[in-house]
Amino acid sequence: MHGGAVAAVAELLGSARLMALGVNRPDGWPQVTTIGYVNDGLKLYFVIARDSQKFRNIQADPRVSVAIRPEGAEADTVGVSLAGRAVEVTDAVEVERLNKLVFERYPDARAFCPSGSSVAVMRLSPEIVAPVAVIGGRSRAETYAIGPGGAPPASPGAGQGVSRLF
Repeated sequence: MHGGAVAAVAELLGSARLMALGVNRPDGWPQVTTIGYVNDGLKLYFVIARDSQKFRNIQADPRVSVAIRPEGAEADTVGVSLAGRAVEVTDAVEVERLNKLVFERYPDARAFCPSGSSVAVMRLSPEIVAPVAVIGGRSRAETYAIGPGGAPPASPGAGQGVSRLF
């Protein structure tokens, strides 16, 4: 996947507001929730309640997956699936930068200011990127690993069709 493709994925991420976030529950079952996000390049940022099952699940196992498809997309469309580790953003300067990014990108957004102690700002830095195109009613995906060394994850079958992104 070349730099132009990375830019295309970042543009796709910037064109949507919602993602399906999948986390791992303690009993082994996946938990998927639709939530809002904002991206900065390939990094995704989202806010979740500290008293939620989702937050507890991420604390126990930070591995998450997301699926994003632009709103109103039809037939021959493109989406993306990402996997990585979600971590809490605790730096006040970074949180302020993200607030500005949200209001620049979505000027119609209304301020939602819950107590800082009741929510967590989370960052997902993807380790796996899988752009998905739907062409003629059939989906086609390519999977790329990102990160230190660009190596695909060491899990059964993960090495098949995984390329290095950077």
